[in-house]
Amino acid sequence: MKEYLKTRNHTTFKRYCKFLRLQDDPVLIEKYRQIHAPGMVWPDITGDMKEAGILDMEIYIHGNNAFMIMETVPDFDHEKAMRALASKPRQVEWENYVSRFQHAEGRSDTPEKWEIMERIFLLD
Repeated sequence: MKEYLKTRNHTTFKRYCKFLRLQDDPVLIEKYRQIHAPGMVWPDITGDMKEAGILDMEIYIHGNNAFMIMETVPDFDHEKAMRALASKPRQVEWENYVSRFQHAEGRSDTPEKWEIMERIFLLD
């Protein structure tokens, strides 16, 4: 089992949990892991995400399923921010690059590929 310690600098935020299926190919999944290793995501991509109001993001993999936790500023407008990110030249290039690892069924960009999940339980 893997545990992860986490310290937050923000106390009020919105959280989005998203799901994406990857290609069911161990070689491609390993490459997807590698391109998301610390320091490997293009700085333009992470910079644009922070500029859009994304405070923190984590991606987890289990088999060929990817799960994202995204924390944003409280007034984050998800649809507007995702459209703005999708229009940035480096984001388009990144999406084209990572699409070969993803089983997106014809969906072309991040807002379409990463599906928002519904929270069904919250520990009081």
